[in-house]
Amino acid sequence: MQNILTTNKLTKKVKGKDIVSEVNMHIPKGQIYGFLGPNGAGKTTTMKMLTNLWKPTSGEIILFGQKLMPDSYAVLKRMGSIIEFPTFYENLSAKENMKLHCEYMGYYSPNCVEQALDMLHLSNASDKKVKDFSLGMKQRLGIARAILTKPELLILDEPTNGLDPAGMKQIRDLLTMLCEEYGITILISSHLLSEIESIAHTIGVIHHGKMLKEISMKEISDMGLEYIELTTPNVKQAAYTMEEKINLHNFRIMEEHYIRIYDTKVSSQELSRVLADNHIAIEGLNMKSESLEDYFIKLTEGVQ
Repeated sequence: MQNILTTNKLTKKVKGKDIVSEVNMHIPKGQIYGFLGPNGAGKTTTMKMLTNLWKPTSGEIILFGQKLMPDSYAVLKRMGSIIEFPTFYENLSAKENMKLHCEYMGYYSPNCVEQALDMLHLSNASDKKVKDFSLGMKQRLGIARAILTKPELLILDEPTNGLDPAGMKQIRDLLTMLCEEYGITILISSHLLSEIESIAHTIGVIHHGKMLKEISMKEISDMGLEYIELTTPNVKQAAYTMEEKINLHNFRIMEEHYIRIYDTKVSSQELSRVLADNHIAIEGLNMKSESLEDYFIKLTEGVQ
């Protein structure tokens, strides 16, 4: 599959310290790429370099088949972005800010402003001054502005910040629609794994400025690592009993009351019987499969 954006050993040093170190990224055309990492991992720094806001210390960025240079203005016109928090002319209305964006982007299409505001459920606030917007409304207006010119590549840095659960779902649905119906490639960063899991085709995991892994969601799903989740108030006694009575060793104590049993050769019925025979209370016993969050935790555990 053709990549719309790739990076080769992309590095950014600030005061002699590596903020991003030799990151290799491959974003397939027509997909949603989830860029994952905890706060401070290097997501925003990478996105600033991809949008030419910051210049790399070393490495290169290939965008739409061309090397990104400091004067790559024409290439940047094919992108829409939100990096960190969107900023506006506070004393202008939402509609006026959007029209101004069209002017300096050189984009003129009938009703494009109204359509973008409607997509983000801001039609009723189009004549309202931005200074009177809530944080969530500003975030939605930023996304409306980013998609206003129908970009080929959309780069969104934590776009659901400040949104309530209903607003988050609206954004997820909108991004899925933009990708499927308009063919827009989307790079979206987040530390909320559940947000990415529901919409991304591919993920890249960055940690301490280094890219740990790029993998498709299908590959994660195909791993199909199933486990039995045991909920009990007697975790230590349950662990001892499983080892001694049924020779189970492939399990992990997750929290105070949870054990994940990865050795699924034992049935839930047998496990339940053995624990009951040894007077161990069972509050829950369920078959589950690993999520993106589980994969992420395993990948980043112990990484310095």
